[in-house]
Amino acid sequence: MSHHPWLNELWRFIALNVLALMIGLVIGEIVLALFFAFVFYFFWHLYHLYQLERWIVSRDTSSPPNASGIWGDVFHHFYKLQRRNRKRKKKLANMLARFQASTAAMPDATIVLNAENEIEWFNKAAIPLLGLKVKQDVNQRIDNLVRVPVFIRYLVRSNYKYPLEMISPVDHDIRLSIRIVGYGKNLKLMIVRDVTRLHQLEIVRRDFVANVSHELKTPLTVINGYLENLIDAEMEQSSQWLSILTLMHQQSGRMQQIVDDLLLLSRLETDEESPSSDPVPVPALVAAICKDTQLLANDKQQRVEVENNHELWLQGNKKELYSAFLNLAINAVKYTSQGGKIVIRWYLKGEVACFEVRDSGIGIAHEHIPRLTERFYRVDAGRSREQGGTGLGLAIVKHVLIRHHAKFSITSEIDKGSIFCCTFPFDRIILRENIKEKNA
Repeated sequence: MSHHPWLNELWRFIALNVLALMIGLVIGEIVLALFFAFVFYFFWHLYHLYQLERWIVSRDTSSPPNASGIWGDVFHHFYKLQRRNRKRKKKLANMLARFQASTAAMPDATIVLNAENEIEWFNKAAIPLLGLKVKQDVNQRIDNLVRVPVFIRYLVRSNYKYPLEMISPVDHDIRLSIRIVGYGKNLKLMIVRDVTRLHQLEIVRRDFVANVSHELKTPLTVINGYLENLIDAEMEQSSQWLSILTLMHQQSGRMQQIVDDLLLLSRLETDEESPSSDPVPVPALVAAICKDTQLLANDKQQRVEVENNHELWLQGNKKELYSAFLNLAINAVKYTSQGGKIVIRWYLKGEVACFEVRDSGIGIAHEHIPRLTERFYRVDAGRSREQGGTGLGLAIVKHVLIRHHAKFSITSEIDKGSIFCCTFPFDRIILRENIKEKNA
């Protein structure tokens, strides 16, 4: 192939015109000769353009038509481009085949959704888990096939950070975990896993904890009662026995608190119904919590400040919210040093309501924060026991907030203090003036 096809074509055009000019001089018709030369050149190009169009339309994979001049180069470049595209398509087809083969072998259901939530492809595992049909359900909207309200709400959300757990629409004994991952241009990969076994083990664990806690509650109550009677008895006691009985009473009281917290946590976990939507006078709760907190803080000469929005109420369960808020306030007192400062705030931030506890305490290292709401997790086990903590307080806070569709955030710096914030959504907020109008 020539490296200068356009230069060669220019010389071809000049040579054709020179030949036509010479013929025109011989026959005495220069204009006519040049006209026929132009027509010939035009139809020559038109013929090769026709060949190119027919070759492309026919999708012939063989060698391109024979042509001379610049059209030979055009056909050659088209042929190279066609071969390159064919290799790329083959490579992509092989990659897609390998992807489909690997995902088809997975025990988890894998479904590819487009921007309209229509099914483009799914593996065999999706058939028993979601009841999809291979020939009928491709190109159908997934929300028309899986008609579960909680799944539809999850699908239309843009944030898929956390997976969804729900009962299988095919078999109510199967528990599914669904995770959606966005990729490409508005495409989604939906992964569905059978977590029935894990769910059953979790139920067994909850039942075990609840049963053990319930069985321990009565004997601990009896032991505490007898220890209190012995300590308060008017009979003469040596200081040695009094100190032993006092220590026993303290430890049994701590065990009683752990049992009570375990029972509360078990109830929060097993009660799948949403909490009541009764109006909760949160300002009154905050005032009571601040009063109790101040009594504890006086022993350590701590200062408690409060910011309380008296017009801001919530829909929810009063006892659960009080327990969660009180846990945060008591933790602040426990982990704030002598003479420190604690700030309790209840305020409106945009369209959400926030309960916040800020302290000037010892702070928490960043690596511990994600695990603080785990049961019995302690940053410093020895120090927590000395201060009377059970390791269940923040777990209770987390579950109360989950039941109220609220969010829990923790920010902290070592030796500078911590901020614990509970954020409640707009649909949980009630203004006191609206309650007055409703009652009127």
